[in-house]
Amino acid sequence: MTAAGDGPWLDDAAGRLVRPFTVSNGRTRPTVALDLVSQVMATGATPLGYLGPEHAQALERCRVPVAVAEIAAHLTLPVAVTKVLLADLVDCGALTTKPPAFHHNPTDRALLEAVLDGLRRQL
Repeated sequence: MTAAGDGPWLDDAAGRLVRPFTVSNGRTRPTVALDLVSQVMATGATPLGYLGPEHAQALERCRVPVAVAEIAAHLTLPVAVTKVLLADLVDCGALTTKPPAFHHNPTDRALLEAVLDGLRRQL
């Protein structure tokens, strides 16, 4: 088992020892509108105040534009929790967000399969 300050609390046998919604202090709604394919990117600004280890991990992943779904997959957190964490980072100026620009039908099956294939390759 890892020490408390070593990032997410994990146990080899039990998995995550902290319930996902405790990471977001029980909050389930982000203050910023984000969807699965919204792009987020670090601004370079240093966030003020306390950020949890998951905030820091998300911010580290955002050096280049990345989709919300990818961040959730890398953090192994539910998307709802990830959106709250990312919204915290947007609110403090550490992240910027850009909605996806669709030039075609956003629910196109080929597009969704391509996103799923990309996520599978990342994990």
